Order: sequence, then structure tokens, then C-alpha cells
Amino acid sequence: MYKDILQKTEHRDDPLPDGPWLATQRWNHLLFMHLPVPKDIINKYIPMELVLDTYDGSAWITIIPFKVNNMRPRKMPPIPFLHSYLELNVRTYVKQKGVKGIYFFSLDANKLLAVLGARVATLPYFYANMKMKKKKDIFYFDSTRKGKSNASFKGSYRPTSEAYYPEKSSLNYWLLERYILWTYRNNFLFRGDIHHKRWKICDVEANIETEDMMPFLPDDTVIGNPIFHYAYSRRVLFWPIKKVDE
Repeated sequence: MYKDILQKTEHRDDPLPDGPWLATQRWNHLLFMHLPVPKDIINKYIPMELVLDTYDGSAWITIIPFKVNNMRPRKMPPIPFLHSYLELNVRTYVKQKGVKGIYFFSLDANKLLAVLGARVATLPYFYANMKMKKKKDIFYFDSTRKGKSNASFKGSYRPTSEAYYPEKSSLNYWLLERYILWTYRNNFLFRGDIHHKRWKICDVEANIETEDMMPFLPDDTVIGNPIFHYAYSRRVLFWPIKKVDE
């Protein structure tokens, strides 16, 4: 299974990282909610070492609720009590020295140990109350961050088409096929690499009741209609997160 994943690299802009992968997990029932935003506003919230990446001059933020399962370190069984949890990511699109990837504003999860472990690895995780359920063909996802922040998300979604691969020249492809992430901590930039097979997505009908995952942004930041995608599942490989040398 892993050999097959590692052999599929034609959809990557950059080669696989050196060395063996460190851990793996499966992502299930993902909703991608892509929001067009003004680039001058988003630029204020990314590290100066990164350059905001745009498509036809537009910047984007993506919110992704999904379920994680079968998480485990390389050559080891799944971690008890941590192999399955819910997650909600908020990201934007950046470049670093010409290499394109993503920058996370936040990652929420409903397992405290998973949050603490990820924070040690420099990822901006937050602990949240989360629920995900399925009724017939509709998925319902509800998240409220614990603590002082009122960051929350509530919505439902269902796929409405057969799965397909986005065209390589399309905005959909540009938004989805990202395999490098950057984080910023204590004035240092860190890079993480992942890999999985090319995204296969469905059109989706979504009903978003609450979306308050970016309270730091001004009101009415979104400047156009969102784009939604659904993906059934992907097995993902992770490499160690490393400090970026200047």
C-alpha cells in the first residue's frame, strides 16, 4: 500500500522529501470550503519569510472539516486512544523561495493529547468540542473551540456527483494539490512535508450555519462566493517537521 502511494508522484510540483516518512493517517469525508479573500488583508497574517500565493491575482483561505483514523507511527501499530479523532483546518496558500505550499492559521481537534503532541511539533492546534454524524448521504459537522476563543463551525454537506480528478490547469487543482506546509514559532520558520495520491473530488451541496474560524480577520473579508469540494478518503504520509535554515 505505502509503496504504491510513494510511486505516485506525477501530481507533485516538487520531489518527495529525503529520508523515510515518519507517520501515517487516513483522512475521511473531507469538506473543502474555499473562500476568496483580499490579498492585502491576508498578507498581514503570514510570516515575512513566506510569500502569499495567488491564483489570477486572488488569495484564498480554505476551511476543511474531516475525520482522522488509523493514525500510527511508521512500522508501529495505531496509538491507543489517539488513532481516531475529528479535525478542522484553516489554511491559506503561500510560497517559500518559489516552492508552493500552505500556511495554517489553525488546526482544531477533539483529542487533547493529539493537540498537545502536535503543538510540540510546532503546529497551531487547538482543543475543541466536535461532533460528526451521517444521516443517509448527509454529513453533519459541529465544532466549538474550548477556552477564550469563540471559534466555531457548524454545517452539513453531501456529495452530488461522481468522483473526478480536477484538471491540472484549473483553480480546483491549484487549491487542492499542496504537499508542503509551513509553521511559525518563536520567530523561526518550520517546514513539514506530506504525500498522498492525487485528490479525487466530488461536487457537493453544503449548508453552512456557522463559520467563525477566523475571528482575527475584519468582517466581510470574503469577497466572493465560496467553492466547495468533497473527498471521500486519502491515506497520508508525513515526514518530520524541520526548522528552515535561512
